[in-house]
Amino acid sequence: MPHEIIQWTVNQAEPAIVSTSFGPYSAVMLHAATRVRSDIPVVWVDSGYNTWETYVYAEKLIKDLQLNIHIYIPQITAARRDALMKGIPSLSSDLHPEFTRQVKLEPFQRALDALKPRFWITAIRREETTFRKSLEVISKGPNGVLKVAPFLHWSEADMEVYLKEHALPQVENYFDPTKVKSDRECGLHTMDYSI
Repeated sequence: MPHEIIQWTVNQAEPAIVSTSFGPYSAVMLHAATRVRSDIPVVWVDSGYNTWETYVYAEKLIKDLQLNIHIYIPQITAARRDALMKGIPSLSSDLHPEFTRQVKLEPFQRALDALKPRFWITAIRREETTFRKSLEVISKGPNGVLKVAPFLHWSEADMEVYLKEHALPQVENYFDPTKVKSDRECGLHTMDYSI
């Protein structure tokens, strides 16, 4: 079913993008999407806080899948932000929302402004967070974009099977500084985009 959802999305007369964090199971969405449309724009917001393993994994997938990658980075470096915020702010810090805006939301908004998609294909799954349990396969995203989640109903076990069937790599050491906890939202799917 994910293949059909992706196919339907890219067959629309309006532009679509795929987003990736190059986190766990990112290879599944990227492989599935590029099998449907090899040149689909892939947006990666590189926060500057990725692990070295994530960067190696990203480069491997970019090369192996020949991704039409569009990389967006924060407007200030991680080193400068760390100096000003004294490192990554804790979830309870008043600085954490601004940190999230700087490293995730503002760069993604720039991607939306530049690429002007009607459809945003995302690999989110219901089992990942409480918020995602409330979503449908197609839901409203920022700026009137329709967010499409072809793998929404898939489990981690389903993702593992796909990786094995297609001999795709997996990243083990991944960290998202905006989420900190694996069952927390990063902000892209929940926050206001009026930057």
